Amino acid sequence: MEAAPRLALGSDISGQLRGLPLFVDGSVSNTGGVPLAGATVDAWHADGEGLYDVQQIGNLGILAGRAQFRTDADGRFHFWTVRPAPYPVPHDGPVGQMLHAQGRHPFRPAHVHFKIAAPGHQTLITHVFAEGDQYLDSDVVFGVKDSIISAYIERPAGEAPDGSEQLIPYGWLHRDFRIKPL
Repeated sequence: MEAAPRLALGSDISGQLRGLPLFVDGSVSNTGGVPLAGATVDAWHADGEGLYDVQQIGNLGILAGRAQFRTDADGRFHFWTVRPAPYPVPHDGPVGQMLHAQGRHPFRPAHVHFKIAAPGHQTLITHVFAEGDQYLDSDVVFGVKDSIISAYIERPAGEAPDGSEQLIPYGWLHRDFRIKPL
């Protein structure tokens, strides 16, 4: 998203969003496995109640749960946020009538969106769904594929992968991305 702030690796993008802390890390490389230093990792997601920042901007006063990062010399990235929750698409009008007629629910499984870009490479726009989410097999927009499901690992309080000390349990999402050269 154009308005997403560019932040330093390791930043917390949660702002005032509510939810279990989530550490997100991974890497960006080309299809041959060569790390891509300086690649842009643009991430955004809903909060622990299934709401995006733009749905609650009046309460938050700022954008949250979204940011852009640059990968380090080894193509790695990491940041803190909150674990997203499943959420319903708007279903109070014709969409809701259609879903009701089909006997379907309006929910999307929990996910984090990513836009990965690097000079000389195709931009990748995807999302990473939470393994085990109850809506994986029935996503209202049919956006789930096995290849974009990852474990959102529950971790106890203590030292996190970035060396920080976490006083409460948190989640950890690790995802490596490979993008195609032009």
